[in-house]
Amino acid sequence: MFNFDIKDNGSSSRLFLAHHITDFKTACTFIAGLPYKRNTNKEDLATVFTENGGTCSTKHAVLQKLCIENGYEQVKLVLGIFKMDGIYAPSIAPVLQAYGLSYIPEAHNYLLIEGTYLDFTDPGAAYNDFKDKLVQEEFIDYTQITTYKVQQHKRFLASWLQRTQLPYSLDELWQIREKCIAALQA
Repeated sequence: MFNFDIKDNGSSSRLFLAHHITDFKTACTFIAGLPYKRNTNKEDLATVFTENGGTCSTKHAVLQKLCIENGYEQVKLVLGIFKMDGIYAPSIAPVLQAYGLSYIPEAHNYLLIEGTYLDFTDPGAAYNDFKDKLVQEEFIDYTQITTYKVQQHKRFLASWLQRTQLPYSLDELWQIREKCIAALQA
């Protein structure tokens, strides 16, 4: 796997070094091992450390920032939208069933490193688990995990609602999605 020694070149680098993490491979293992949970301030990537956890967004953003700080700008942060269903995430199956949905389009972040897609959301996460369910992908910067990511996700959901003619407004669908995210964190 791609690896490098972490240098004291920025705030993310210092966070990892303060935890005695001195190389990228160990940083990825550490990030994957943190609990999945929403951070109080996604714009402050230090919350991954201070709150001992994060989402796919904050976890992968801090890793991309670490790479950039250490001169590896070629590591890409990906925003993918995939069909999140009860097979991918069994804990959301009751929510989907309650609203008559077989899946809900979900925005997900992961990395592309040297032609390989890697997911460090949790220790068992793997790109292969959702790659066949992907409907859209784009590269973003770690600074785009807040407003931009939500805008892109809602834009996709609005278009999906028009195509499928489901009996929900965008706000209602977003609330269903929030229930799914809550089920993931339970």
